Amino acid sequence: MDRREQTAREFLDSLPYARALGMTLVHIAPAEAGLTMPHDPRLIGDPLSGAIHGGAIAALMDTCAGLAVVSHPLCAGSTATLDLRIDRMRGSRPGRAIRARAQCHRVTRSVAFVRAEAFDGDDEAEGAEPIASATGAFTFNRAEG
Repeated sequence: MDRREQTAREFLDSLPYARALGMTLVHIAPAEAGLTMPHDPRLIGDPLSGAIHGGAIAALMDTCAGLAVVSHPLCAGSTATLDLRIDRMRGSRPGRAIRARAQCHRVTRSVAFVRAEAFDGDDEAEGAEPIASATGAFTFNRAEG
C-alpha cells in the first residue's frame, strides 16, 4: 500500500459516519478518489421507490471530494468542506450500491475546488447516468517546498 492509499484509508477510518454508512475506498490517485457505499435498507429515503436517502448520498460525495483534496500532491494535510452544491438528477435504483468519484481540479493557496458524481451502477459504462453531481470548495493547506 503506497502513502497516498494509506493516508486515504486513515482519513476514511477516522470518520465514524463513513464507517456507519459502510463507505469503502475503491480508487485513489493524485487529486482523484472513488468510494462506494453498499445498499442498506436502513438508508432508504423513499419506501415506494426504494431509493437511498439523499443525505446518505451527499455524505458519500462530500467524503469522496475531501479525499480527492487530501490526495492532491500539493496538499499538506487535512481538509474541511467550505461549500458543497449537490444536484440530484434522479433517485437511485433499489438494491444497488452507490459509487462516487471526485476530482480536485484546481487549488489556490487556501482553497481547493472539486467536482464529483455519484452513480448506482457501473460508472465506467458508456452512457452511465449519474444520480447526482456536485461541485465544492474545500480548505487547502499547500505543502511547503
